[in-house]
Amino acid sequence: MICRKIYQSKLRNSVVRQSICRWFQSSVAPLSPAATVCSGKRIQSQLHFFRNSTTPFCSYNKPNVSFTLRGCSFTTQAAIDLPAGGVIDIPLAQTGEGIAECELLKWFVQEGDLVEEFQPLCEVQSDKATIEITSRYKGKISQILHVPGDIVKVGETLLKIGIDEIPDPIETSDASEKMTSLESDCSGSSDISSVPGKPKIGGVSSTPAVRNLAKQYGLDINDVPATGKDGRILKEDVINYAMQKGLIEAPACALQKLSEVSPLIGGGYEDKTVQLRGYQRAMVKSMTLAAKIPHFYYVEEMNCDALVELKTSFQNENSDPEIKHTFLPVLIKSLSMALTTHPMLNSRFNEESYEVILKGPHNIGIAMATPNGLVVPNIKNVQSLSILEITKELSRLQKFAKINKLSPDDISGGTITLSNIGGIGGKFGCPLINSPEVAIIGMGRIQKIPHFAEDGNIYPALVMTINVGADHRVLDGATVARFCNDWKKFVEKPDLLLLHTR
Repeated sequence: MICRKIYQSKLRNSVVRQSICRWFQSSVAPLSPAATVCSGKRIQSQLHFFRNSTTPFCSYNKPNVSFTLRGCSFTTQAAIDLPAGGVIDIPLAQTGEGIAECELLKWFVQEGDLVEEFQPLCEVQSDKATIEITSRYKGKISQILHVPGDIVKVGETLLKIGIDEIPDPIETSDASEKMTSLESDCSGSSDISSVPGKPKIGGVSSTPAVRNLAKQYGLDINDVPATGKDGRILKEDVINYAMQKGLIEAPACALQKLSEVSPLIGGGYEDKTVQLRGYQRAMVKSMTLAAKIPHFYYVEEMNCDALVELKTSFQNENSDPEIKHTFLPVLIKSLSMALTTHPMLNSRFNEESYEVILKGPHNIGIAMATPNGLVVPNIKNVQSLSILEITKELSRLQKFAKINKLSPDDISGGTITLSNIGGIGGKFGCPLINSPEVAIIGMGRIQKIPHFAEDGNIYPALVMTINVGADHRVLDGATVARFCNDWKKFVEKPDLLLLHTR
């Protein structure tokens, strides 16, 4: 049992506080430091009074208490029931909104292994991302209930861990020691290190799981560049830094999947059932939704002579071997410029309420073919990024997509999608909208074709065909045509980007 304060009134007089403490000590028999054991379950209660919600001045143990004192009402409430020891079931937790099941990719532990808190146990893949499941307890692996490839429902037990003792949710030590420790904690409550889940180690902010991951790779957490809010080091930061150090290599999952499918191609002529997993299952769901959307398509050609020259200029001036300049970042930035004056294409449609939500940020998704299926990560806030920043973020997303390490944040929140089918082949395609977005753009390959000049002469031109798929419930042909005209202007004359860049 843990006492919860329902209503707080400031106790300004320290004499009153001391009187309250003496009243509790004299009126109630003290309990042992250990938690009360009842019917095989550990029940624990502790009451803390605070001045201004921070400084403790009394610590008291007693279950099932409720009372009112000087405008402060308190009650006791069951906090947690845990076994004192034995075997603990480790279920598959909720990995994201709307996720009901995940595919088990691999185990990091075996039966009989000793594990520490926050040590990775296994890796699972949902429809949206690949996630590592870490241990909440220190103990020994008792039983593993699933094998890689299994589809595990949320809440279903993954494995069982044998433990000697579960840490108490609240340590019940001597009252004076408790007051001293809490006073020291509360005195530094303004520092970010006092926020649960964000411990600061060596001056940096990170979660225990991230610190454990850095430890596995033999990295100093202080050396990892942070990209999270308020300088927080994320899991992706550690993985990216490990890749830069050459500590992570691309997994052999692509070769493994190829070897699994190869018998279907030339080995034999028998039927074989292939289970759709991960991103492929997500594609089934998203394309089923897309089939309900009334599409219309608008096809246009863009002269890319200036774009090719600009890309060549970028590459010639490039001094960083890790950066490779391509056409795509410029196309993404110019697309964002066009969306600024045509916000309807950067929107979402709520079918139930007949509302169109005009999205503020330009989170442009890029469809990527990976060994694990089609995935659409997006570059956040393109309207605020430079072409160089877009190039770096695109490279990061491509690397993580290849090794199946995209985070849920990388995949969610998109507002419009680009499908660069020209990188593989084909003049153009007819892509389907990634619901709840209202537009998607398919881009073909850049090819040299003859064009007629105004004087009738023929000259070679580098031309790319684009095909805009739009939700006809929200967008009409004229709106899409005007949008394409503005985007085409920025692509064919990229120097105009300088006039509109903020």
